[in-house]
Order: sequence, then structure tokens, then C-alpha cells
Amino acid sequence: MVPSAFAYRSPTSLPEALDLLREHGDDAKVVAGGQSLVPLLKLRFASPAMLVDIGGLPGLAGISAGADGLRIGALTRHVQIERDAALDASCPILREAAPQIADPLVRNRGTVGGSLCHADPAGDWGAVMLALDAQLVASSPEGERVIAAADFFEGPFTTALRPDEVLTEVRIPATPSGRRAGGAYLKLERKVGDFATVGVAVQLCLHDGTIERAGIGLTAVGPTNLKAVEAERALVGREPTGEVIAEAARLAAEAAEPRDDVRGSAAYKRDVVRVFVQRGLRRLVA
Repeated sequence: MVPSAFAYRSPTSLPEALDLLREHGDDAKVVAGGQSLVPLLKLRFASPAMLVDIGGLPGLAGISAGADGLRIGALTRHVQIERDAALDASCPILREAAPQIADPLVRNRGTVGGSLCHADPAGDWGAVMLALDAQLVASSPEGERVIAAADFFEGPFTTALRPDEVLTEVRIPATPSGRRAGGAYLKLERKVGDFATVGVAVQLCLHDGTIERAGIGLTAVGPTNLKAVEAERALVGREPTGEVIAEAARLAAEAAEPRDDVRGSAAYKRDVVRVFVQRGLRRLVA
């Protein structure tokens, strides 16, 4: 439980951090809250030559709302979202998901950006950002690059970030005027703090009784967080009747790619996806 030797730098500005990453390339790892990387270091599943600690960088934490939507700094801690009552009106799915992440110790130290960059298929924020069609902002010495959440997760613990990039912000689009929108996050776990057996994030935007936009993200049922695209398409442009919701739930279950393990069989997990999507959508419509 002792990590291998590494050099440690704690830059005081984002440009300094980016210069370090450009200099050391694949030999460097970024750490913020440390709730994902530190355990890997202790188990020697990761052995970087250089650790770049961005946890103290100014200007990368906090939640702000504007005409274009929400902006969440990458260093925003889970507990900040959990306690931000203003999100109940603007984006309730964030406040619903945050308390379900791990335990209070992790939520007090872990960061939204760190969780997304860790890209654990059982991570909660990935499914939520897929359901919200969020955009992730990556900074490098060459400037900023915006990556759609649907393009960010490339494989287990693998993202579209380049070695010289740092995730700096998450952008969530605003609900168009005159629309009603809401979301829910449902999670099955064996005990509090355990990794998810299954998690489902659902988001709806309705206009005149018709679904204008739908988002469905899945946790722990594939090699990455998954976006149930066909299920989303089955909802858009239709009234949210029981039949329509049941069909979307079936398609979401088909999109899942679970495996048998100690938490349950693949068939069981796929059916939990179906039940959770149906339950979440019905709750939102009600």
C-alpha cells in the first residue's frame, strides 16, 4: 500500500500547470481531490513519474448560472453541488445525484472534474452529464477545446483528453424559455458508499405536453457510462404516455452492456435499467 516514487509539483496558476503537462507528457498525472488517483497510486495501478496537483488553482471551482446555462468549475467538490439549493430550480438532477456519490468523506474532497476525468464506468457524474448533453471544456497551452459529453468517454478509465490538457469547466445548456424541464438519478447499490450495481440518469424537456428533448445516461452497465440514444429518440416528439415510456425503457435496457459479477447477473442489471428508466420518466412526467 505504498506508492512508487514520483516527483510532485503544486502549480499556482493554470498556465504553469499546463506547461508542466506539456513538458512531462504521459509521465505526468493530474490530481485534484485525490479520491480516485491516490488509491491507484497506493496499489501501484498507476505509477506516474510526475504528479501535478491542481487542487489549489484559483478560478476553477464554483457554480454559476447565465443565459446560456450552468457552468461548473472542474474543481467544484461534490458537496458544493449537494448543498446548492439554487440548483433545485435550474437543474435538479445535479442535487439528486450528488448525495448518492460514495460517502461524505469522498464528497467533501472529490471534485466533479476529477470524477469525470477518472472515467470509471461506475461513476455517477458521467451518466448525469450524458443525460444533460453537457459540454466539457479542456484547456491546453494552445487554448480551449469543447468536447461533448457523448464524445468524452472513450473506454474504461479513458477519455478524449490529451496528455497536455486539463478539464477546466462543465457547461450545461439552459432550458429554452417556455419549456418545463427536470431530471432524476436513480441508483442501486448494495450498501451506502458502494459502487453502483446500476445507475440511471433521465432528463426531460416538455413543451405543450410533448417531449421536446430527452436524455438518458447509464452507470455501471458497460465499458463506459452509456448514452441510450435510441431510447432518447423514441421519446422526442411524442406525448409521454405509459406506452411511450415503456418502449423507451425497453430500448434503454437493450443499450446496456452489463456483465455478470458479484453484484448481479447481466440479465438482472439490464432489467434494473428498464425499471429505473420507466420509474424515472414517470416521476418526471407526474
